Amino acid sequence: MAYYWFKAFHLIGVVVWFAGLFYLVRLFVYHAEAEQKPEPARSILKNQYELMEKRLYSIITTPGMLVTVAMGIGLISTEPEILKSTWLHIKLTFVILLIGYHHFCKRIMKKLAAGECNWTGQQFRALNEAPTILLVLIVLLAVFKNSLPLDLTTWLVAGLVLTMVASIQLYAKKRRQDKEKLAQKSQPELVSSSLGE
Repeated sequence: MAYYWFKAFHLIGVVVWFAGLFYLVRLFVYHAEAEQKPEPARSILKNQYELMEKRLYSIITTPGMLVTVAMGIGLISTEPEILKSTWLHIKLTFVILLIGYHHFCKRIMKKLAAGECNWTGQQFRALNEAPTILLVLIVLLAVFKNSLPLDLTTWLVAGLVLTMVASIQLYAKKRRQDKEKLAQKSQPELVSSSLGE
């Protein structure tokens, strides 16, 4: 029975942790883009995003990570012979990378708060894809274990990465085009208003 309790709360922890990681880096995107706003909007937005990031990191994301890790240890304790499995070693390597990513986000959060981060919204969008890739790999290993179909997995992961990169690039291009159109529309209005004066 302990195995099922550990597994249930392990899955709950994973969902909470990933939800926090995905939203945290999305907040970084908005935080970075707030730099382009005029005052007083810039200061108001940056202060609000900083507060949201701190609360999300400390109240949701970090507890999600701690529950995930604690329940994972509990799962292993119910069947210690699993520690000899190669798939688990690979999965744990990805989990360690994810924990590193989690702490890297904390570092970025501090730099954003101090005004020392020069990452763009575009770079944060790309960074936000890292946990998706790790999530896919970890879940595939947990489900398939030693019978992981490597050919299919390789193509799925490669396709996922390419799709995410293409989506990010297309979205960035669309945003640039929208900004250029907006700038072109506002220029004739400025010219006509200055001529009217």
